[in-house]
Amino acid sequence: MADLFQNDPPPQAARAPSDEAPLADRLRPQTLNEVVGQEHLTGPDGAIARQVAAGKLASMILWGPPGTGKTTIARLLADAVGMRFVAISAVFSGVADLKKVFAEAREFARIGTRTLLFVDEIHRFNRAQQDGFLPYVEDGTVVLVGATTENPSFELNAALLSRAQVLILNRLDTTALRKLLDRAEALMDRALPLAPAARDALVATADGDGRFVLNQAETLFSIEVEEPLGPAEGYSPGPRS
Repeated sequence: MADLFQNDPPPQAARAPSDEAPLADRLRPQTLNEVVGQEHLTGPDGAIARQVAAGKLASMILWGPPGTGKTTIARLLADAVGMRFVAISAVFSGVADLKKVFAEAREFARIGTRTLLFVDEIHRFNRAQQDGFLPYVEDGTVVLVGATTENPSFELNAALLSRAQVLILNRLDTTALRKLLDRAEALMDRALPLAPAARDALVATADGDGRFVLNQAETLFSIEVEEPLGPAEGYSPGPRS
């Protein structure tokens, strides 16, 4: 038991990125109020805000495009209600990993610590693997927060969907993307080397993906230029992967 607790880092320590961390990591919101573009969920009347206010989370599936804040929201949810946060990816995890997570969650539950299990790309688990979550969700061993870019109605089985609320995240609009760029400039303490037209092109090319726009900003901050870049200087945002 001692090893189990020793290997679980303090929540805040796990979220203190160094100056060498990617810009997107350094700019991760520290509270739900700092999340941009998802106010329909995190605002005072949103489903997430209401659950936090009540101090009790239900299992949920966060459905939305890449770069819209699914992982960040899940982590901040755990913080907001004082739960232990565990994250796995369906791409890299299998049955053995899940068994270990559930066993540890039960041990922590015995000392009164509940676990929020975040499963990225949950749609990558097959139907049998998805069924494996059911008893642990039902008995409260974990609160499941799954993230998916695919329509849950087609990719997740009915039994799992019946035990989780599906919350839809929007693509980040122009206002939200510009706010992220403003935060990046404030953190770096200098303006992006972009002419207004090029800045508009960067926001438009992002297609609502906050991670993309911050990765592009990080590249631009590494460029030494005497004048702001624009289309005439050959600047165009890189393609979204």
